[in-house]
Amino acid sequence: MERTMSEAPNSPKKATECSIAEDNKKNLQFIEEVTTNVGNVQRRVLAEILSRNANVEYLQRHNLNGHTDRETFKKVIPAITYEDIQQDINRIAHGDKSPIFCSQPISEFLTSSGTSGGERKLMPTIQEELGRRLQLHGLMMSVISQSVPDLEKGKGMYFLSIKSEAKTPGGLPARPVLTSIYKSPYFSNRRLSPYANYTSPAETILCPDSYQNMYSQMLCGLCQNKEVLRLGSYFASGFIRAIRFLEKHWSLLCNDIRMGTINTQITDLSVREAVMKILKPDPELADFIEAECSKDSWKGIITRLWPNTKYVDVIVTGSMSQYIPTLDYYSNGLPLVSTMYASSECPFGINLNPFCKPSEVSYTLIPTMGYFEFSPIHRTNEVPNSISMSESPNEKEQQQLVDLVDVKIGQEYELVVSTYSGLYRYRVGDVLRVAGYKNNTPQFTFVCRENVILSIDSDKTDEVELQNAVENAVRDLMPFDAHVTEYTSYADTATIPGHYVLFWELSINVSTSIPPSVFEDCCLTIEESLDSVYRQGRASDKSIGPLEIRIVEIGTFDKLMDYCVSLGASIDQYKTPRCVKFAPHVELLNSRVMSSHFSQTCPNWVPGHRQWNNMN
Repeated sequence: MERTMSEAPNSPKKATECSIAEDNKKNLQFIEEVTTNVGNVQRRVLAEILSRNANVEYLQRHNLNGHTDRETFKKVIPAITYEDIQQDINRIAHGDKSPIFCSQPISEFLTSSGTSGGERKLMPTIQEELGRRLQLHGLMMSVISQSVPDLEKGKGMYFLSIKSEAKTPGGLPARPVLTSIYKSPYFSNRRLSPYANYTSPAETILCPDSYQNMYSQMLCGLCQNKEVLRLGSYFASGFIRAIRFLEKHWSLLCNDIRMGTINTQITDLSVREAVMKILKPDPELADFIEAECSKDSWKGIITRLWPNTKYVDVIVTGSMSQYIPTLDYYSNGLPLVSTMYASSECPFGINLNPFCKPSEVSYTLIPTMGYFEFSPIHRTNEVPNSISMSESPNEKEQQQLVDLVDVKIGQEYELVVSTYSGLYRYRVGDVLRVAGYKNNTPQFTFVCRENVILSIDSDKTDEVELQNAVENAVRDLMPFDAHVTEYTSYADTATIPGHYVLFWELSINVSTSIPPSVFEDCCLTIEESLDSVYRQGRASDKSIGPLEIRIVEIGTFDKLMDYCVSLGASIDQYKTPRCVKFAPHVELLNSRVMSSHFSQTCPNWVPGHRQWNNMN
């Protein structure tokens, strides 16, 4: 029961078959214990967080006065959003080393995919937090090993990459959590972990150039195709990009495998050196890959090229569910396994039934990861994804926050977390629904991200942000005496990478002709108006394609309303949706498109927050 893993292992040893079985047994026993005694575990976790950090400025400011009991904590500590602590976070970013949130030193900032003021949120973290994230991975692999034995005898082919990082003015790294993990000492020693034996050498993963990163990892994965037992990427979108990359470059890859050489476009010397340790001339394998990739259909290409694969390891919950049909096509129906639920703020939980249908995925929160509370969600109306979430909960709402053991089956909640790194009653912004129980611990399905209407990869665009971006863009139409009378949007994932599509209905002077370049400028203006996560995806990561505006016939949005009313919507309460996901709605809009225009250049983006870059 007292078994924890608050620190990363100092000196991992090569696992033996016996030790693997023993570790799996211990991990499964740990899950049983903490999910059975969840109430006691949560009380202990909160007490430990508060006792460690009793003298930090934030808790003193709220007069906790060293108390570690739950009742006092709930009474005096408010539930907060990022904006409530942004000033304190900026102090740390600018070099203040005093214990503001946490008694332990802040080792780095993990940059959230959510934004504040258009910039990535900075989540302070401490060195030991890596241990909890690694523990969550270890627990998950022990669960999977129950269904797929001997995984340690093969390899995982994962398409992993680092993202751009920055230094705060005070010198702390600010980077996404996965980049932090891939650059950690543990990851460089991952060969010593039985379930972290990947086809990709570390040098290929750490290569910042997206083409060289993808090419070298695909080459290594093809060379070791018979050893691959599982494959994937963190998000479904990233894995599909890898398959589309293979569609485009398979002939070059086959040539490298046939000759035992590396394409000259791979200029990173460390990557070339690492790949050459794996790559050997293999004309027979090259002929096999060429034959499969030359076929008319790519249906089942994953099982054809990597015949021993047991499952595809990708997140397909939330906005990633839009990629499920494409994944099924390429994988020939292999199980799609969503393993873990975590964020920049905290590791949360795992999927204890990993081979369930994607629509049935639920996550069991591991109660040692942090202290969890839940704010009940109330639907404002019958429109899907329309959720009432106040910007800052009042005292009554704050008292309604319930503990992990007190949530109700079928109810939706926003997750609120207190962490070892110094977040206290922090509103994560994720909406979860209680789906069932593991022993005495609730299991949650991920419903959506608060207020998000558009998402392709890690970007999250809400309705207000989109409205502001459109308002900025329509100024480009003013010289032509034209304006947008109605608009909506959708995330088009039929293209790889996916891209945002806006449908515009215009009021225009019939004698006026608007050049296509004006609409292209509108596209870019919208992109420049979106947050830094979107702009990074477009300009640096290439995980999002150019934004598109489709001009529709006059009367199109009246037709859309008529269709919605015919399905039972109230004509008095009807409001044009700012995002459409229902296929017939998209088909109706597409059937009335008169012209289509794309952004011709990438929006401006540089690593780090704008204010940091303006300091020099």
